[in-house]
Amino acid sequence: MPVSAARSLAIILVVAAATFATRVVPFLVFPKGKEIPPLIQYLGKVLTPAVIGMLVVYCLKSTPVLDAPHGLPETIAVAVTAGLHVWKRNNLLSIGVGTVLYMVLIQGVF
Repeated sequence: MPVSAARSLAIILVVAAATFATRVVPFLVFPKGKEIPPLIQYLGKVLTPAVIGMLVVYCLKSTPVLDAPHGLPETIAVAVTAGLHVWKRNNLLSIGVGTVLYMVLIQGVF
């Protein structure tokens, strides 16, 4: 069943509006100068590392450690990504370099 241009545009607009709303709502609920509840502050501190941890587990869950190259490209890429992040504290840089390194390793080295 082909999707019409109008339907595609409608889907894009709904997704854009929902994304915008999720970005705006916290500023409406907690305006500048209003005290942020301790629970929200706690969630702000712990959710980012928890989500990153879940993403790492999800990305590495099907790594073939029993077959050659035994997860070596993944291990190298994760180590470089983590090391670069600890060194530079730049998410975009560490994730970008880690991704490019992983692609080079699996396409050209292993």
